[in-house]
Amino acid sequence: MIRLFLPVVGVLLLQELLSREFDRRLFLSSLTYPRPRHFFLLGRLCAVLLLLGGLLLVLAGALAGVVGWVASGYEQATPVALGLPYWISIAFVMVDLFVLVALGTLLAVVASTPSFVLIGTLGFMLVARSFSAIVALLQRESWLVEGAETYQSSLGLLGFLLPDLAALDVRAIALYGQMDLLPQQWAWHLATAVAYGVALTALAVWALARKRFA
Repeated sequence: MIRLFLPVVGVLLLQELLSREFDRRLFLSSLTYPRPRHFFLLGRLCAVLLLLGGLLLVLAGALAGVVGWVASGYEQATPVALGLPYWISIAFVMVDLFVLVALGTLLAVVASTPSFVLIGTLGFMLVARSFSAIVALLQRESWLVEGAETYQSSLGLLGFLLPDLAALDVRAIALYGQMDLLPQQWAWHLATAVAYGVALTALAVWALARKRFA
């Protein structure tokens, strides 16, 4: 639920802080100060990330409290690990949010309508979180569709264009308390996601520096 709720909150904040500021021509005052344009953009990006990070910590703490309270009266064969594994999974969620917010920032700069920021970011999220699972399913059960190899090759190309955000969902290590449930090459997935977010942010800065306002 947290991984669905917080991206929507982040996109709505970007719409208000960037897209609607361009629509309302408020940039005529905010961009007239003697400072580079990227200060304007990065300041709002950091504000959104800090707000989402704080909200994530609050929700994660509340969830841990509820789970701990329920677990105290219910004995489980594999109790939920609310220590280091739990907070590692929360850190992975934050990386996921960073990528989505960076994309939303880029769309807010280049899009002509604020609604495209919401549609584009959520569409990207659905694709980036699902394509690797679909490829894995077709590899295991190719009989599900005709021409499964064609689908696999087509979806496999997305791996060169998009980060695998599904690999950042590591809730299993907290649910079962086993760090070996981390996906293979988790460090590579984490590094590529961070690099992808940084690249999107740099592209947004470049686009804003060359944006001409009517």
